[in-house]
Amino acid sequence: MSDWPNWRVAILLGLISSSYSTLISQLTAARLGRDAAVDWMSVAAIPARDWALQAEPSWSAVAIGVAFHQWADFSWALVFFGLLGRWTSRLAPGSIALLALPWAMLTSALEWLFLVPVFPFAQPVFTLQQPYWIGLLVHLSSAIVYPLFYWLRWPSEGAGSDKRNTFLKSWFGGLLIALAAIGIAAFVSPRGFEIPWLGRDKLADQTYMRHMRTHHQQGIELASIAAQRAMDPHLRALARLMAASQAGENRIFESWWQSWFKEPMALCSAAERAEMPGLLTAEQVRGLRQAQPASFDELFVQLMTFHHAGAVAMADKELQGNGDLRLRVMAHAIRHEQQGEIALMEGTSGLPAVRQAIQNMLADNVNSKR
Repeated sequence: MSDWPNWRVAILLGLISSSYSTLISQLTAARLGRDAAVDWMSVAAIPARDWALQAEPSWSAVAIGVAFHQWADFSWALVFFGLLGRWTSRLAPGSIALLALPWAMLTSALEWLFLVPVFPFAQPVFTLQQPYWIGLLVHLSSAIVYPLFYWLRWPSEGAGSDKRNTFLKSWFGGLLIALAAIGIAAFVSPRGFEIPWLGRDKLADQTYMRHMRTHHQQGIELASIAAQRAMDPHLRALARLMAASQAGENRIFESWWQSWFKEPMALCSAAERAEMPGLLTAEQVRGLRQAQPASFDELFVQLMTFHHAGAVAMADKELQGNGDLRLRVMAHAIRHEQQGEIALMEGTSGLPAVRQAIQNMLADNVNSKR
């Protein structure tokens, strides 16, 4: 019973830290080139499986994703201050703050490498669709709230003026300032006030954004066809996820372009489309539309694999360039996502999915296999 106060505070802190993490994740996603609704939908697929995957994320799928995320973050707080409370409750707030990053690295790695793709959920979509660093940032936004344990555990000491309380006041103030700043940025961004473009090669970034938007538009078209016609229900669900991911990324491209550049985003010329890696011809798209039911799934996987490989090549080029850091971060996520979707179309799961995800995150595997 002597450990009960630690468990009680761990429960309260878990509710606070998971809620803070949800707010930060929701507000920050678009600043890093992520569509928050699509990411929550991918998380919802962990417990809800293919049902959660839609071409337009539903409110129910988003709610399930948020709830599952908060349950996971809440559980890690119980582990840190409940299960391990005999040791962690003795730590000073500054020491807990220093442990935030290592704890986030450990817990996000356990989820990304084992708990989600292997056991107990055996759901490879999350790991193959989202690179590890996304989960790391989400877990870190929860763990940075942990120093508040001291105030919650010993509230009668909160009025003191010792170094612990001075640190905690500064830390808590920093959390509030960070949340307010991120909230303001999220509010003004849709109104054309994104942080200005900060790259060193404007033409390359503009070309990449125009080309990837055009490439995604065809990807959405192909995925929409498969979402209606694929015989395999899992392939239909995966096609819906592809359509949602690429549509979300296109919205971010358009929002960033509107904020960064004065001129409108020009359409790609016929010559540009002809040289674009992985872009299918009109005849190939027509052939997919007209394919017989028995051969449709195989043809779709073949064409979408080729299409995704082209997107990976484009993202890899952007990642290695001198463009805006946000575009390069987004390119890394696109590269990982599209290579992961190729693996998912091939039925990769379990430990092979984990190995593939690690390779996808660290290297351009699609093009290295050519």
